Amino acid sequence: MLRILLLDDHAVVRTGYRRLIDAEQDLKVAAEAATADEAYACLQEGRFDVAVVDLSLRGASGIEAIRRMLARDPALRVLVMSMHDSAGFVTQAMRAGALGYLTKSSGPAEMLDAIRGVAGGRRVLSSDIAHVLADAMLDKEQLLARLTPREFEVLRMAAEGEPAASIACRMHLSHKTVLNHLSAIRQKLEAENDFKLLRLAVRHGLVDFTAELAS
Repeated sequence: MLRILLLDDHAVVRTGYRRLIDAEQDLKVAAEAATADEAYACLQEGRFDVAVVDLSLRGASGIEAIRRMLARDPALRVLVMSMHDSAGFVTQAMRAGALGYLTKSSGPAEMLDAIRGVAGGRRVLSSDIAHVLADAMLDKEQLLARLTPREFEVLRMAAEGEPAASIACRMHLSHKTVLNHLSAIRQKLEAENDFKLLRLAVRHGLVDFTAELAS
């Protein structure tokens, strides 16, 4: 029986996952978490085979959560289930330690197969993600690959308008450390100012202003 930890900040999503997973004889949802901190607490209380993780969370992001969860339990296998389908998110999630990445448009059977696959140590990608990564490999300008997962998260939050102090609080870092990360990001991405950083973030799918403009 594979023990599953669900990390998603939407209760209705977790409920859907639980019903799907618990209907299988070889799978069981052993715990649920809405935030990264709740997930860390679950890992202190028990052992899990697979964590199914969303990247958009309140507080620390899914990418940061993956990195810290695996630091607590290196044997844990992580499957990302996310609405984000850009190469930047996929690459950084894999760098943080995720073994599988599916978009939330994936079918139920694909998710169940992915859980079993990552539990067995296989890398699993949904077909749409595989195509995104293939296209990215043909793109000579893979700037975001220069960033570490933590720098990627700092950039994403900064591009969404988070001030450095708020980023520091969410990622449990000092204000000075966040400022140092932003400086390193500008240097790595060859961006002289924050406006150019924002343009890069939008171009690579880190932020999407479409919904805000439509509202």
